Amino acid sequence: MERLRITDDGFTTLYSSEFGQFYHSVRGAMAETQLVYIELGLLAKAQKIKEINVLDVGFGTGLNALVTVLEAQKHDLIIHYTTLEPFPISNEDVQLLNYQDELHRQILKNLHEAKWGEEVEINPNFYLTKINTTLQNFSSSKLFDVVYYDAFAPSSQPELWTEETFSKVASVMQKGGFLTTYCSKTVVRKAMETAGFIVQKHQGMWGKREVVRAINE
Repeated sequence: MERLRITDDGFTTLYSSEFGQFYHSVRGAMAETQLVYIELGLLAKAQKIKEINVLDVGFGTGLNALVTVLEAQKHDLIIHYTTLEPFPISNEDVQLLNYQDELHRQILKNLHEAKWGEEVEINPNFYLTKINTTLQNFSSSKLFDVVYYDAFAPSSQPELWTEETFSKVASVMQKGGFLTTYCSKTVVRKAMETAGFIVQKHQGMWGKREVVRAINE
């Protein structure tokens, strides 16, 4: 399996040999991020509040964070962005991403070079905290308004798609907070519902029939 793939919308993603999957949809890495995490999550919440605490479950290539930086500037939001990543990609893999836009490359560089375990100002609209841990070992006194649930699929990380795990996520979310994810499997939606979420199915992007927004009751 090739390590790098140019997705159908012209952006790059990487293959994880450990989990046997690409970090983003090969049908459109940017399209997936823009729909699932930005439109259904961040911008939907930004209709009511302008300072938003985001939890990103799976920093990966940094694409979700990169797009959030751009959207925060565009809409004049203040984002406190906490991201969990137990298996950071290497500097060599970051270089492979090879975004053509200079602004994208510079932001991505800043995100990956930011220190772990402390809040770093990327710009006045975006404050990043990267934590080298699993979701199971994560705890937070901060409550999150939006959760980008971007773990690898249930076939690779089944422990992250259970009722118990979603209950833990709910415990660190504001009431009325949004959890968004690309995965709409029936078993996943039922686990979310049992954990107390109101689950909404939304039209997916290319090649994906449905994606999910779950609201913390």
